[in-house]
Amino acid sequence: MGGTGGTSKRFDRLADRLAVLAARRARTARGFVSLPEPRSIGLYARGKQLVDGAILLAGHLAEAPDSLLWDVPAPDPAFSIAAQGFGWLDDLAALGTKEAQARAQDWTWAWIARFGGGRGPGWTPDLTGRRIIAWVHHATLLLSGRDSAQSEAFFRSLSRQAAYLERRWQSAADGLPRFEALTGLLYAGLSLNGMEAVIAPAVTALAATCEADIDAEGGIPTRNPEELLEVLTRLTWSASALSEANLAVPAALSAAITRIAPALRALRHADGDLARFHGGGKGAEGRLDRALAAAGVRAGATPAIAMGYARLAGGRTSVIVDASAPPEGRAAETAHASTGAFELVSGRRALVVNCGSGLDFGAEWRRAARATASHSALGLEGVSSSRLAATGEALAHRAQVTAARLTVGTEGADLFLAHDGWLRSHGLTASRSLTLAQDGRRLSGVDALTAMTAEARRRFEDVMTTTAMAGGRFAIRFHLHPDVDAEPDIGGGAVSLVLRSGEIWIFRFTGPAVLGLEPSAYLETGRLNPRPCTQIVLRGQARGFETRLGWTLAKAKDTPLAIRDLEGVDLQTGITSYRASA
Repeated sequence: MGGTGGTSKRFDRLADRLAVLAARRARTARGFVSLPEPRSIGLYARGKQLVDGAILLAGHLAEAPDSLLWDVPAPDPAFSIAAQGFGWLDDLAALGTKEAQARAQDWTWAWIARFGGGRGPGWTPDLTGRRIIAWVHHATLLLSGRDSAQSEAFFRSLSRQAAYLERRWQSAADGLPRFEALTGLLYAGLSLNGMEAVIAPAVTALAATCEADIDAEGGIPTRNPEELLEVLTRLTWSASALSEANLAVPAALSAAITRIAPALRALRHADGDLARFHGGGKGAEGRLDRALAAAGVRAGATPAIAMGYARLAGGRTSVIVDASAPPEGRAAETAHASTGAFELVSGRRALVVNCGSGLDFGAEWRRAARATASHSALGLEGVSSSRLAATGEALAHRAQVTAARLTVGTEGADLFLAHDGWLRSHGLTASRSLTLAQDGRRLSGVDALTAMTAEARRRFEDVMTTTAMAGGRFAIRFHLHPDVDAEPDIGGGAVSLVLRSGEIWIFRFTGPAVLGLEPSAYLETGRLNPRPCTQIVLRGQARGFETRLGWTLAKAKDTPLAIRDLEGVDLQTGITSYRASA
């Protein structure tokens, strides 16, 4: 299998190289037919840091005030990918000063000189699509004040990239990479003089990809909420660009947008952020609002189930639960062992979270963040509910949901969920019951480990015998947001949780377990290091055929009305703030 994968990658590199060589003969566009409105919005503070020489890409910081971006040694492959995708152009455009424009131009023309001939890691379909979109969005910023020779080099490079993409978009991975490639190709066809011939094939391929990759409920195979947001963003950009060019938007594209919008609303917490599961973060500030507004789909009743997640809502509280098996196949390469895990948000404040994605924090964090212990869920000691293969990033064992039931009544919402993550290894079926009161002031839970059949009981007894009764050790974890202050009561039977808004929640439990507070980590895109935080942990041992624990999270004190939700998130305005918060 590893040999086959290696051969496939070598073939892709060779095919990319041949496509680049062919693209060198592409006819150079004479200019733009029209330019779509720049729809990608960056961060002013990040743009200022780039001008000052502080380059923060994919969670890695490089300080190079007098260097070109391409001269900076990449500390991680993800840094190179972020650089080659040109997302930093959004931040420089957001700053909008002469210094920002000069840096954008210097880095872009240096890329043309160094990589425009087809060299470097940026010649993949998805990165080329991203780069074309960025160049088209910010063409005015880039071309202002350039002489004819520089402009010709710009259009020659853009034409070559479009010609390469025309030949290689099919090799982009399913999901977001393919949508990025096709959106970039469509942008090139609509914007560049002489590239009109690629419009119809790009539209046809985009429509077919919508039908193939977006299911009837608006979900995608990776089950990554932030990736779903990025797919919707690309689709709305494409639809808007077609409309501005007075071209018809294909029905499949419009239908995909209509399906995705309600799903994203269901995956959105009360604070406006996305639930953080399967490699996805909360989403860039304002991006979800912009995507939903561009979608133009009227908000109706929020679905209770979307993309395998169950949503419980009451009052100002939202609870989102991973109620399905992890993704499979290629989509499983960033999947987490999070079946049964949940997040809880009260008003504008996150209370219970998952650790998040470790993609920006190195190989060890990438792997650790995918474990069950990095989620607010029950887990057996040292054994995740879904397990990684010995080699590679895919999951060798995926927990399957064996029972799921969601009911919404006058008293609140009830969810029951069971999965077989430890059935083969330990003979145990894990289950979780959650009840959120209608007013959102109380979440009650029951977690259980049960050997349900005679065969399962024999397996459980064998494990307990071979491990000297240690095989049944478990922990139920509740990871807390870094802004939550947790204090145990004197007797050790409860924990007081104080939010920055002044709101207070109390955690209590019943059953055979020991309660403790332990260190945890909150992994957030844009940070140099994981943020330290705390987790509530209930530790116990399954000794019989059924072990059951109950717990509650109940609001003891509301946010004072005079200050409710007025306190914003700290703004990072300089590199010193990144260091202080890392």
